[in-house]
Amino acid sequence: MTALALSPSDRDEAATTVARVHWRWPVVSALLTLLTLLMALISEGDSTYSFNGATSWFDFPDITVPARGSSLLLTAVALVLTAVATSLALRHKTIPGAIVVVVGVCFVIAFLSWTVAGSSQSAIPVVRLLSGALIFAVPLIFGALSGVVCERSGIINLAIEAQLLVGAFAGVLVGSIVGTPWVGLLAAPVAGVGVAALLALFTITYRVNHIIVGIVLNVLAIGLTSFLFSTLLTGNGGQLNQALLLPNLPIPLLADVPVIGPVFFDQNILVYLVYVIVVLLQVLLFRSRWGLRTRAVGEHPAAADTVGIKVNALRWRNTLLGGALAGLGGAMFTIGLGLAFSKNMVAGNGYIALAAMILGGWSPRGAVAAAALFGFATNVGFTMQSVGSPVPTEFVLMIPYVVTILAVAGFVKAVRPPAAEGDPYP
Repeated sequence: MTALALSPSDRDEAATTVARVHWRWPVVSALLTLLTLLMALISEGDSTYSFNGATSWFDFPDITVPARGSSLLLTAVALVLTAVATSLALRHKTIPGAIVVVVGVCFVIAFLSWTVAGSSQSAIPVVRLLSGALIFAVPLIFGALSGVVCERSGIINLAIEAQLLVGAFAGVLVGSIVGTPWVGLLAAPVAGVGVAALLALFTITYRVNHIIVGIVLNVLAIGLTSFLFSTLLTGNGGQLNQALLLPNLPIPLLADVPVIGPVFFDQNILVYLVYVIVVLLQVLLFRSRWGLRTRAVGEHPAAADTVGIKVNALRWRNTLLGGALAGLGGAMFTIGLGLAFSKNMVAGNGYIALAAMILGGWSPRGAVAAAALFGFATNVGFTMQSVGSPVPTEFVLMIPYVVTILAVAGFVKAVRPPAAEGDPYP
């Protein structure tokens, strides 16, 4: 139907629809700019950024800046970028995500400057802040990738929490029995596959509601690991619950690149596995036959079936693969950090990983970006505690969960899940 064939009211409605301005990014940028300004106004004294451990090639000096002046400068940068985002929105142009990212970075730096402003005994440990953020992001990335593989196949994986938890438990238990964390690293994905097999059995074979099965498996994993912890791991002098640690494997030359090297290239095998798996999944999911079939099964299983794809068999395999990925993420909580197992030590990170998957638009690349955001928010809380932040501890511990809620509540409408997600077949 042409525009001339439309009635005047229809043409007005169409014009209104075309002229709609999307204010999401300008509003977010404006709020972050106001918060940055607030940090500048309440900051007093100087702020110190420590670069201890940035490189072994030379002594990297600490940087001290006036808290208020530097925050006002960051406010000016954020204000300019907000104006750019607003102008693009009014002209119906696409707003680059980098604009909001830079505005967010301005706010974070201003917030950290306020945290240590005026204190001669405290400094922001830049390298430890970034490397810790990466460490906290690793289990979230594994969990989010597990969700991507499963949900692209049409299986809602709400049991990421359970898979992370049993992975952490199996890693430390088997590692303690054998006496090496390397064997525990192999046991963690096997445990995750066990939970995934139950998920696949009930959702694919017995066609039970995916969300109900996921919640039940999470409760089961918490109860079972807590029971085994109380009855098995706490006896025998803690011999079955040793704090084993996967060693760091620094990459020659790269590990000494200032700041970047210690953060990305002086880590344990789990971190390096994340680099490889993310790239591999991104390529395979969108550039391979397996990826095409996976996305077809998640979007339109009946059409996939008509061209010879065994829908339920593929869903079974991908669900087990997702369980293995989440199990690896669980190992990060114990042998990856050198910690013994404790009750419910995952503490809701499975649900945060699920939120990262959704925020990332069901793609490996997007899931990594969202998981990195949540991991950074978690480590900011711990860093604030270590430098003696004036913010009460209870509020500091809320940071990662608040960031998760705000991110999902603000941007989840912009993404679309696979069309056949949660639907049994046939």
